[in-house]
Amino acid sequence: MGRVQDKVVFITGAARGQGRAHALRLAAEGADIIAVDLCEDIATNAYALATQDDLDETVRQVEKLGRRIVARKADVRDPAALKAAVADGVAELGRLDAVVAQAGIAPLGPQQGVQAFVDAVTVDFNGVVHAVEAALPHLPDGASIVATGSIAALTPATVDNPSNGPGGLGYSFAKRQVAAFVHDLATVLLSRRIRVNGLHPTNVNTDMLNSDIMYRSFRPDLENPTREDALESFPATTGMDIPYVEPEDVSDMVLFLVSDESRYVTGMQMRVDAGGYVRKRPQLPTF
Repeated sequence: MGRVQDKVVFITGAARGQGRAHALRLAAEGADIIAVDLCEDIATNAYALATQDDLDETVRQVEKLGRRIVARKADVRDPAALKAAVADGVAELGRLDAVVAQAGIAPLGPQQGVQAFVDAVTVDFNGVVHAVEAALPHLPDGASIVATGSIAALTPATVDNPSNGPGGLGYSFAKRQVAAFVHDLATVLLSRRIRVNGLHPTNVNTDMLNSDIMYRSFRPDLENPTREDALESFPATTGMDIPYVEPEDVSDMVLFLVSDESRYVTGMQMRVDAGGYVRKRPQLPTF
């Protein structure tokens, strides 16, 4: 018996990166998956997003683990599309026990205008709200909601890096709102014992981090920085002198939050940040 045996988990952004890693970790522990992804690019986002082939590969790998998966192409900015995907998944898999709102973008770049700010907010924050909205009618008492934020939600916003542009500020704003949403939603769902927790990684070794636009964000002093150049600066977001964590490191926390092991854990801002938060906030916050 796995730690999430026969649970059904709805995951957004499941085609690759953290979303795929979460799907595979949960499937390996006995869960069935409802997976959605946009499978298209967004104009303000400088690096390529996941494709239908990527989502198909997630399906293949979950099924290889002997679990069922319902995968749909859907935009987290479209509440109706998410509701339809969840309804399809519940109809086929029979239930829904948890949601992992993972989908996110980082539309950085000084050449971007206000639309980059809007896109970051509508994907990274509104997309979380829409995923929860789609899942709530199907979730039983005692279910779990996990929303992916970022260490950027918990540390002072950086607005003086011209390489980030409006999309960088939108990303930071959206992730702060995710943290606030988690806290307040956890409060209103206490009577149903539905846990709501935020998950805030540092740099994660995914396509988002391994992109030219991100390299320029970390090395604004160079005109065309390479990954090797950026690797020198990546550890600035951690406290353990490592450049990033792996998606599977974050998936271990997802597994805990979806499993019954966390049945009394709610309203938390769970950090998988290699000490990045305490490095930037060495003093205990005053409440």
